[in-house]
Amino acid sequence: MLKDISFAGQEAIESILDLIQGKHINHQPTMKKILAFITVLICALSLNAQNQLSIMGIPIEGSMVEFSSKMQRKGFSVVYQENEITLFRGEFTGRNATIGVNATEGTDNVYALIVYFDSSEEWNTLVSTYEYYKKLYSRKYGAPSYTIEENPAAINSNVYLMHELEQGNVLYGCEWQVENGDIEIRIDKASQPYEGCVRIRYRNTKNLEEKIDNDLDEI
Repeated sequence: MLKDISFAGQEAIESILDLIQGKHINHQPTMKKILAFITVLICALSLNAQNQLSIMGIPIEGSMVEFSSKMQRKGFSVVYQENEITLFRGEFTGRNATIGVNATEGTDNVYALIVYFDSSEEWNTLVSTYEYYKKLYSRKYGAPSYTIEENPAAINSNVYLMHELEQGNVLYGCEWQVENGDIEIRIDKASQPYEGCVRIRYRNTKNLEEKIDNDLDEI
């Protein structure tokens, strides 16, 4: 992207340098070139910021220490930390949530996180929460690149629906392919029997691939 900016704004850059050196007599055309270049630059930077994989404005990258500091400034508390995993507790989009963050082993580079909302015993509650976030993320990222929403319960009752979730037979989720990563929303069974939760996973595949490349060099 920077290469394109340099090419498109090369004439404007030269005009800026000429203006500084006092080479231009007619400044009006020069100022138009300067404004055109600034507009191109702002648009490019804005596009890059939109494409960057982030949560709550925090890029999913960098060291765990840096990421943890930014999360705490957003009001989250560290509730668990060991090796490359840190768990935070706080509010995400107005709901209580636990956010688990994972960094690559050795390089300590954050590459993935999962938002876990509070669990529920009600299938309809889980689907309602899932649908809300599916619509919310679709407004930002467009239609999901992949969707599967299947619960094979023979009877449309909460007992049967939650039983299928507990048995691991439910496939209910969607995914977006984004710049340098992907985002997935799905309904999973929770740690407590016959409870489920909605989770949102962010994954920086670029950082993960860098870790894999480093591992390949060692074998």
